[in-house]
Amino acid sequence: MEQSEEVTEKKTLKKCVSGEEQTNEAGAAGKPTEETEARYNRLKLFDKVMQKSLEKFIDHASFNRFASTFRPLYKKNPQRMESIHKQFIEELRRTIQEDISRLMEEGRLDFKLNELDKMESAAKNNQNPAWRPSGVPEQDFCSFLMPYYQKQEAYMQLELKKIRAENAALAQKVQAGRDSVTQTENRISTAVDEWKASVTEFERLPSSLCPTDVFDV
Repeated sequence: MEQSEEVTEKKTLKKCVSGEEQTNEAGAAGKPTEETEARYNRLKLFDKVMQKSLEKFIDHASFNRFASTFRPLYKKNPQRMESIHKQFIEELRRTIQEDISRLMEEGRLDFKLNELDKMESAAKNNQNPAWRPSGVPEQDFCSFLMPYYQKQEAYMQLELKKIRAENAALAQKVQAGRDSVTQTENRISTAVDEWKASVTEFERLPSSLCPTDVFDV
């Protein structure tokens, strides 16, 4: 346990030193700033909390529980079972520790803690009273969700307005197309009527030029 805590503290210290070097490259004086020291202390405290939680979790996987689960094997070879339990505990601790380290890196825990400090500083400068639960869960839940739903409603109203404007523009185009079709049909109908009238007039023309009584003997 002590070795694990020592290794973890060294890893945390290494990360903090790396962050400190980057700060120095940006123009720091070479000594750890208060912000860097505070970040290191926070990570160190977080690591201690996680190590204690890990040890409590490991304690639940005691040899007695392990042996009671595999009692037939334990009766056959107790020493072998103790060796297996030892390997199991070592592998379990190593895997959990790796997961914790990976989560710290992927979740950018140092950055999040720094953001938390900024929020605390901003809250100290804010003179407005902080939010407190009213004691009525329904009311508190509604007060939390209402701003979200109001934003969603405003967004939906804006989108609805855009869709209505697009539909109105499309309706105008469709009506203009219908008017154009109607005008074209009227022109075609007029042209057909004029053509029929021309054909009728053409059919009457021979009879008017050659009356039948002229050829009577």
